[in-house]
Amino acid sequence: MSVTLHNADCRAVSLPPVDVVITDPPYPNRAEHFVDDIPAAIEFLQTYQCKRWFVFWDEMEVPPVPLPLVARHIWHRSNTNRPDNYEAIFEFNADGVKRASRVFSFPVIALGLTGCTEALGHPTQKNSKMIARMITDCRINGVVLDPFMGVGSTGLACVKIGLPFIGVEKDKGYFDMAQSAIAKARKQMSFHARPTPLALDSGDSPALPGFS
Repeated sequence: MSVTLHNADCRAVSLPPVDVVITDPPYPNRAEHFVDDIPAAIEFLQTYQCKRWFVFWDEMEVPPVPLPLVARHIWHRSNTNRPDNYEAIFEFNADGVKRASRVFSFPVIALGLTGCTEALGHPTQKNSKMIARMITDCRINGVVLDPFMGVGSTGLACVKIGLPFIGVEKDKGYFDMAQSAIAKARKQMSFHARPTPLALDSGDSPALPGFS
């Protein structure tokens, strides 16, 4: 089971074909988290070629993936009573076959919450156990790409299930957190065969104009 991580703008990385993209990209939000990177997210979603996508996005809009929308899943954030205690996860598939839309009820991951030891300080950190359940319930197989990896929740889920993972994160601080968390998870896993080395991109890929 291989893991490759890139500290770079995802548009500047030569990415191989993958089987599925699972990602929480920057998207329009009232908290204004990462809004400056929304154009980059839209560009990547519109241009990267993959036959299956799972994309967190604003519940009132559909992410601009140019494939048939086959399901709308929900992450029910079970430890908050706010009226917006859910996030939409849009599933796209080139085959156009409709899937069951599922609800995944898992707590928010954030600093300061009782018992939340996995929180790393990222303002939109996803629950890796929720992503692992989604991978299992939606029968996701093959190589998984997260082009907006953050602190590595998708990578952690893939490691625990045993799927190959490629992650890209341009912020060096979040990249370092993801690298450390994924490396730790790999050491904790018991494999029949020795895991392949963790491959890292030093971030030498040039950033595109207007992005760092």
